[in-house]
Amino acid sequence: MITALMPEDKNSHIIHTIKAYGKSLLGFIRRRVKSDADAEDILQDVWYQFSSVINTEPIEQTSAWLYRVARNKITDKHKKRTETLLDDMLAGEDDEDEATDFKALLFAETNTPETEYLRNLFWEQLFIALDELPVEQKDVFIWHELDDMSFQEIAELTDEKVQTLVSRKRYAVLHLRKRLQQLYKEITEY
Repeated sequence: MITALMPEDKNSHIIHTIKAYGKSLLGFIRRRVKSDADAEDILQDVWYQFSSVINTEPIEQTSAWLYRVARNKITDKHKKRTETLLDDMLAGEDDEDEATDFKALLFAETNTPETEYLRNLFWEQLFIALDELPVEQKDVFIWHELDDMSFQEIAELTDEKVQTLVSRKRYAVLHLRKRLQQLYKEITEY
């Protein structure tokens, strides 16, 4: 049976929960995101949501709730990165509404066999198109867009000028736009 907590008990419960789950939850998040800063931001969001919810309703299984919220926050972060990637690749399309429809299909909240198939098809075709690029362009695109590295970080890694890397990514994006145009048309006409 769950009992209502008094305000001072809620604060004590929040502090106890942070102490009990903080390290393991941060480790869980770190294994699933690119940087420690991202992991800490996501953890902060989890704690904020926890403190908001605990003040309005009791949570039966705190551990399960925390990890579920953390997974959702990680998914949201990856989803946001992918939406940005699509915005970049679809920039310049004639019909803005079609581009929105394309993203709506790929990011539908419901996981139907159809939406799952379209997502898998998109990623498969993206990686096939990436394999057609020169290695330098492919690497810069993957590091910047998928691994979330800054151009400065890539420059330090490769000993290349930032402007050279920006140019390589631009060529990669142009190739991907052209290469994925047919898939885009097929999906939006579907």
